Amino acid sequence: MEPDPEVVGHYEDRYDEDTRLTTDGFGQLELVRTRAILARHLPPPPAAVLDVGGGPGIYAADLNQAGYDVELIDIVPRHIREATERGVRAQLGDGRKLPTQTDSQDAVLLLGPLYHLPEREDRLAVLGEATRVGRAGAPVFAAAISRFASAIDGLASAHWDDPDFVEIVLRDLEDGKHLNPTGNPGYFTTAFFHRPADLRDEFLAAGLTDVEVIGVEGIGWAAIDIDERMADEAKRASLLELLERLETEESILGASPHLLAVGRIPG
Repeated sequence: MEPDPEVVGHYEDRYDEDTRLTTDGFGQLELVRTRAILARHLPPPPAAVLDVGGGPGIYAADLNQAGYDVELIDIVPRHIREATERGVRAQLGDGRKLPTQTDSQDAVLLLGPLYHLPEREDRLAVLGEATRVGRAGAPVFAAAISRFASAIDGLASAHWDDPDFVEIVLRDLEDGKHLNPTGNPGYFTTAFFHRPADLRDEFLAAGLTDVEVIGVEGIGWAAIDIDERMADEAKRASLLELLERLETEESILGASPHLLAVGRIPG
């Protein structure tokens, strides 16, 4: 079982995940909202947290500072180096077969693995491993990209004027499998884009209970002044209050670029 070399190469050589969440208002919105959702559901420190696909360790470093016992696993060597530089305990590994003891974790984060597994059986394998390594009652968090994210991004940028990008989006909408034959790193890499109901169904198929699917940025992408809004304390608070109010509204969940599912290991 080997990671997709196209996905590894995207993050190792062509894309800087380390700054994605901090360089603009949209990234900052995703960061702040994800932190808030995690805080609501995580057990108190010093709980053991496994951060699978944790990238360069931004969330893991947060949790370390809060007193959690965190280990990060990722398929990208660059991410392991960057996470280690943040003081995070990290090792290479694949979420489909974790090098982690059974029933050893108080919470499991999957904030990236489901993005890059186009086949459902692989995504269920990741969720199954999270269930195996977590203790009974432990929360499992999994991030997903919305089925409609590339369509929204294309309309909000100049991408929609590129016929190659339009072809990619039409494929996304058909079956969720995002393939980028153009070589343009701005068009992402091999991925799977979920409908909210698909994400919920995968959690249930893995045996997780009390499943909730949350819109991370929600309709925040419609804020044309997002950089200014995130930099202003009062405006940021107003936006975050609105998004929290709407975060589980079924009729608009798919409009959120990122989704975050939360479920619990039974027992």
